[in-house]
Formats: sequence, structure tokens, C-alpha cells
Amino acid sequence: MSRFYFDGSDSGSDDEKSLPYPKPLAREAFLSQEFSPTEFLSSLRNRHQTLEDLRQELRTRSQELNKELLDLVNENYQDFLGLGDTLKGGEEKVEEVRLGLLGFRREVDSLKGKVEIRRQEIERLLRERRKITKDERVGKSLLEADAKLLELEEGLGLRANRYAAADGSLNFDCSESEEESDADQASHTVLISRLSRRVHQYLYLRKLISKIGPNHPFLSRQEGRVTKVRQTLLLDLNNALAQVRSLEGSGGQILRLLSLYREMGEAREALNMVRKSNQQ
Repeated sequence: MSRFYFDGSDSGSDDEKSLPYPKPLAREAFLSQEFSPTEFLSSLRNRHQTLEDLRQELRTRSQELNKELLDLVNENYQDFLGLGDTLKGGEEKVEEVRLGLLGFRREVDSLKGKVEIRRQEIERLLRERRKITKDERVGKSLLEADAKLLELEEGLGLRANRYAAADGSLNFDCSESEEESDADQASHTVLISRLSRRVHQYLYLRKLISKIGPNHPFLSRQEGRVTKVRQTLLLDLNNALAQVRSLEGSGGQILRLLSLYREMGEAREALNMVRKSNQQ
């Protein structure tokens, strides 16, 4: 093999001593991850070495690497064999992990079941709460409807007035209007104002009944009382209309009474009353 080094030896001729022999190829040049044979050979163009010498050197380097690889395998052969034995015992660990995961899954499923039961219970309680709240509102409305009905009955003289003895006031109804047939126009204005207040109380009562639902058992039992209040109101309106029509300059009062009929939805009753008065 050709020489590769400069040295101070006396062997060889003086011409050989003057020739530039290249250094051995660096091992690090072959360790790069981006090693390219073409680029590597191109970098050797200034190397004073024959092609045959370069081939020989590369061949020698390849043999050395193969020998190092073989030595490395021989040194670690027992470790390679022991690796298989180590892996054989891994089934137990895998089984332990699998059993642990199964247990964890059962715990998760159990918690999910408890959460679902709790969710259903909360929904049931919320439904009960909404029902209780609704029943409470209905109960308050029923109490108010009963109070308004009682107030109307007392105001129309259908029931003894609870406060008559306390304040000494008298209930105003159609009998009073008959006894005061000779009263002036101002007294009839008071009469119409009281009737207007009773009509609006009655309309509010009907609104409450409609809001609750007329088919409610309590309201169904009070239908007879409501009907009697309606009939009494119509009787008082009829009497008042008859009295006012007999007065001069009572056009405004007549229109006010007719509007009360209309608000009650009893316009037909007012028309019949006017017809009867005209016939008389």
C-alpha cells in the first residue's frame, strides 16, 4: 500500500521524500447524518493520491468498520439473548395493568350510574317544586277570587256586610234607588258610580276565574254565586236605566250605563231594556 504520511525516515529516494503524501481519511467524515458519497469524493480533488490508492484506503476503512460492528455484536450477544428472557415475563405485568384498568372502568361505570340516579332525583324534585309553585299561585288566586266574590255579594246586598256595624255605612242597591226615586240628578250620578265600581269588580272576578280555569273544582262550586251576582248587577243596571231615562238632561248618564252593559258583554240586555221602556 502507498505511503500516506510525511515522515523524516531515510528510506526511499530523495524524490519520494519530496512528494506530498495525504493523511488517512478522517473517521468523522463518515459519521454525518447527511453524508453524501458524491460530495465526499468531490472534496478529495486536491488530494495527491491515485484512484487505486483511494479505493484501497476506502476498502480498508470498510473492513475495519465491519470488524468493529462484528465485535460489537459479539460483545452484546448475551445481552440480546437475555432481552428475550426479560420480555417473556412481561405478560404478568400486562395482565396486572389490564385488570387494573378493568377495575377502574367498573368504578367509573358505578359513578356514572350514581350520577344518573342523582340527576333523575334532582329533575323529580325540580318538577315537584314547579308544581308546588304553580299550586301556590293557584291557591292565592282562588283566595283572591273568593274574597272578590264575597265583597261583591256584600256590596250588592246578597250577604250581610261584615263592616256595616263598624263604620255605620249602608250598602247601596236597587232598593235604595227605588226609595229615592225623587232624588235629583246628583244622587243618580252617585248611583251610577257605585254600579260602575261593582261592574268592574265583577269583570275582575271573571278575569281571575278565566286565569285559573273555570273547570277548577272550587270555582265550579262557586258558579251559582257568580251567576247570582251577575243577575243582581243586571237588575240594578235595569232599575238605574229606567230611573235615569225619566230625568231630563240625563243623556250622559244613559250613555254611561249603556257602556257598563257593553263592558259586561250584556249589550243585548240593554237593548231589550230600552225597548221595554219605549213600549211603556
